[in-house]
Parts: sequence; C-alpha cells; structure tokens
Amino acid sequence: MSIPPNHLNIMGYVNRSQVNGPGSRAVLWVQGCLRECPGCFNQASWSFEPNQIVSVDDVVERILADPENEGVTFSGGEPFWQAPALAMVARRVKAAGLNVMSFSGFTLGELQAPAAPPGAQDLLDQLDILVDGPYVESLAIHDPTSPVSSRNQQVRVFNPAMGDRINWASDQMEVHIFKDGSRLVTGYQGQLENH
Repeated sequence: MSIPPNHLNIMGYVNRSQVNGPGSRAVLWVQGCLRECPGCFNQASWSFEPNQIVSVDDVVERILADPENEGVTFSGGEPFWQAPALAMVARRVKAAGLNVMSFSGFTLGELQAPAAPPGAQDLLDQLDILVDGPYVESLAIHDPTSPVSSRNQQVRVFNPAMGDRINWASDQMEVHIFKDGSRLVTGYQGQLENH
C-alpha cells in the first residue's frame, strides 16, 4: 500500500497515557507489521491495509494541543516501517520541548544494518528512548516493575536526561473512553481495541 508523502497509516491515538513510557504522553499506534509474533497484544495492527491516513501536520498538531503531554510514544504495528514520516513528527515535537520514544520489534542492530527499513537511522536519531526486540511469548514478563514485556527486549536510553525516567510498567492497562462512547484499551495485559 502506498501512503501519500508526509502522511501516516495509523491504528489509533490517545493523549495522556501513563503506561506507554515516562510521564503523561501521547501514544500513536501505526498500522502494519510483518512480524506477527505469537501472543502479540495488538494483532489488529498487523495488516498494512489503510486504516486512518493522517498527515504529519495533523499528528503534530494533536500532540502539541494537549499541554499535559511531555512526550510521544510510537507503537504499533511496527513504527519503523513508517520511519520517514515518524522522524518528521519526532523532529517537530522535540523542537517544542517534548521527548520521543518508540517500541520496535526490530533490534537496535537490525535498525542500524543496511537492510533496515528506509529512514530507520533518521528516526533513531530523533529518539530519546527505544524499546527494541520482538515480543517472545515464551520469554514473557508479567511484573509490575518491568518496562519490557519479554526478557529479550531492551530499553535503550539515547538521551541521558531520560535515564532516571524508566518508570512505566509493562504489566499495566489503561482504558480510554472517548466522547463518542468508543473505548481503547492499552497495556500489555490487554489488547488494543477500537469499538
């Protein structure tokens, strides 16, 4: 599927999450992942079919509109399949003083290799924190003190100022209820759902 330039194919978005990185932050779930890890908490994000096509401008405006946001987290799906557009978002929100974090099923080594998705290094250059590595069900962690969901994953802190902010827990859930009555459940114990 071809996404127009300066646009993203997203699955969902919330403001003020407390379980997807440090502090109160926006979370953007991109659509599309080739990995299909058994036990994935977000299987609905695997398809690359168009879901919500949104412009980089609209995403940045949404993130910056909420003064409670201290950062944004990219999740999915696999954010690095849309690295060029996410790097644009990251540059703009960082210029406004926010921090940027991403989850990825790729390892850092894979993202730095020649076969990495296009734009991977550009996005890596914008990140303050990366949680890398695929979810491995046999290595699952259900511990309220762990920021990763399986033992093979690592938290990579690229911005030393964020080193003492690894304080979220992978074993938590949030339920967001929107004005139209729809809900979104996020966290590693549940599945991301849109109703």
